[in-house]
Amino acid sequence: MAERQPGKSAQGRFRHGIKAPLVFSAVLALVAGVATSIFATGGGSQVLRVDLGLTAAGIAFIVSLVICAMLMMAETPNAEHLSKGSGVNRSSARPDQPAQPAESPEEPEDEEPRYGERLPKQDP
Repeated sequence: MAERQPGKSAQGRFRHGIKAPLVFSAVLALVAGVATSIFATGGGSQVLRVDLGLTAAGIAFIVSLVICAMLMMAETPNAEHLSKGSGVNRSSARPDQPAQPAESPEEPEDEEPRYGERLPKQDP
């Protein structure tokens, strides 16, 4: 069985805590709920609109939690080995060996060039 280190996820990614986004979403929901309850009342002599406040708080909580989760997923950094080299002609079969240019067989000159290639007669 493979050895697992405590505190590290199975994929080797940084494990984010869930407490901060929950607290942020709860505070945002509280502010949205209170503001909606007060502003939807329509004056000091009217009854406080708690139903609209709870609806706005629920919507604000869910939307802010989803946005926080999406931002946390998008924040995952790239691996270090991806930033080395140009990335051209890299082979996944031999990641430790440097890339070698592919040998192309001699092409007959009467054959049409592939897309994007010039004919030898066109070169200045």
